[in-house]
Amino acid sequence: MKKHVVILGAGFGGLELSTRLSALADDVHVTLIDQNDSFVFGFSKLDVLFAKEKTDNVRMYYRDIRKAGVTFRQERVTTIDPAKRHVVTDAGTYEADLLVVALGADYEPAATPGFVEGGYEFYSVQGAERLRDALPSFNGGSILIAVLSLPFKCPPAPYEATFLLHDYLVENGVRSKTRIEVFTPMESPIPVSPGASDAIVAGLASRDITYTPSTRVRSIDPRAHQAQLKNREIPYDLFIGIPAHRAPAVVQASGLTEGGTDGWVAVDARTLETPFEGVYAIGDCADAPVPRAGVFAEAAARTLAEGIASRLHGGTARPYDGKGMCYVEFGGGLVGMVDADFLSGPAPSAPFVAPSLAGAKEKERFASTRRARWFS
Repeated sequence: MKKHVVILGAGFGGLELSTRLSALADDVHVTLIDQNDSFVFGFSKLDVLFAKEKTDNVRMYYRDIRKAGVTFRQERVTTIDPAKRHVVTDAGTYEADLLVVALGADYEPAATPGFVEGGYEFYSVQGAERLRDALPSFNGGSILIAVLSLPFKCPPAPYEATFLLHDYLVENGVRSKTRIEVFTPMESPIPVSPGASDAIVAGLASRDITYTPSTRVRSIDPRAHQAQLKNREIPYDLFIGIPAHRAPAVVQASGLTEGGTDGWVAVDARTLETPFEGVYAIGDCADAPVPRAGVFAEAAARTLAEGIASRLHGGTARPYDGKGMCYVEFGGGLVGMVDADFLSGPAPSAPFVAPSLAGAKEKERFASTRRARWFS
């Protein structure tokens, strides 16, 4: 009989894994479950934010998935029993021979007092649309951009948004009347890549953008328009934050986060297996020693697909190497690249490729190949 593989979550990890497992359609049947009807690349939210694309144009609908041995279900997961590999959704129940949790990270804007009432974010499609609609009425003043908690998805994203915001304000004639400040709890933009960090810091300085590392905004006061730091307050006219992240509540309730760091799913960094037999976790919800970014979820999916194949047919699967190419928007149509390797060598490394038009073309190719492979 075919093995039933149930994948919870259809982001980078779930889409890549289901696509690769379709090659094993004689041996496995895959049920892919997500509460949404479509997928949007994280970097496409910046296109929505700055009105370069309409939201409908960047959506990829799960109904278009046509893969041998793969069934998609648009359902909300309500219960996960990892010991029994039993899943309950708002529309049914599933028994898995192999269960993969790829539900990502949820945002918790209320974790920062005042942020819900007085701040904007662009990590969600709805947040990007809301900020897009607010920007035309901004006529100058102080903009604060703050990473509100660690860890968070896609370390370059706050700086990409800042560079693109600078371009937007220049185009609309209000940059000279605007002060932009960036705050982050991290000691540098991308600690694993000194080259990328130096380029980002230099890019901020060249645009007269104040950069303050190792500093966290603790709360904001929407009435007074002030952000509270540890020992001082900063006035603002527009506050843009990267909200706190957490594992989805259904994952926390399942017991999968026991033994993980700060509420994330504990996994074997080389195999992505949890302490429960036949249960794996990949992507942003997993406590693997890599950044929370789509390329690393995709790489984890490749590793897990090989592991499942070896489990079915014998052989030795390669361990997860934690490799991924991250693209970094620098504005002006230029894109840099960080070629990260977290696990295959004696220490993490991430050489940086300077921003260029060629980098932008490579990013476009990356997106088009994923769209074709996952949805065609």
